[in-house]
Amino acid sequence: MTDEAYKSGYFSYKELLREELKKELPGHEAQYKMAPGLRLRFKPTARVIKASVLILLYPDKERLFTVFIKRPDYPGIHGGQISLPGGKMEDNDPDVIFTALRETEEEIGIKRKEVEILGCLSPLYIPVSNMLVSSVIGFIADKPDFRPQPGEVAGLIETAIEEFLKPEIVQDKVKIIRLNRAIVPFYNIKGHHIWGATAMIISEFTELLRRIDNRHG
Repeated sequence: MTDEAYKSGYFSYKELLREELKKELPGHEAQYKMAPGLRLRFKPTARVIKASVLILLYPDKERLFTVFIKRPDYPGIHGGQISLPGGKMEDNDPDVIFTALRETEEEIGIKRKEVEILGCLSPLYIPVSNMLVSSVIGFIADKPDFRPQPGEVAGLIETAIEEFLKPEIVQDKVKIIRLNRAIVPFYNIKGHHIWGATAMIISEFTELLRRIDNRHG
């Protein structure tokens, strides 16, 4: 494949994804396919903590990739987990897109002005932290020069988005959650287990990829 054909391919896919994001989203039904067995469908409270994450898409080796971060081990519910770049909304952040871009720049060094925003997924409420997470999808035209922040990022996990469409990467395991035994589904990406809220977000994103695959594959 020539460079011109390659670029035409992933830019076309980017526009297909942008169009899907304008339609009715897969929503909570898609998200809850990857929810732990004990998770109940709580509604957000009036005083939620707002946060946002970024699904960053970029070309590499004739495919579109995204990146996850592994959090350092520390006391707390998110220590050592694998997540998307992002974090809590600050008082002076104008919107969730700004938050996602700001946090991504702080955590892995991606300049916010280089990211083209395609749209957002359905917000996901996380009861254990009373957090309402918005998922922003962005595109950058070239493979990024990642610069992880050592205090916030222990490592990066890059994966081609087509991997999410492979049934064999969806697995499950038994975990003890709040002293209860639960069956927890997860994505097995190169031996890394992505579960919880991050898996639920990727589940909705994957449904969009399936729509594109079914209509244009």
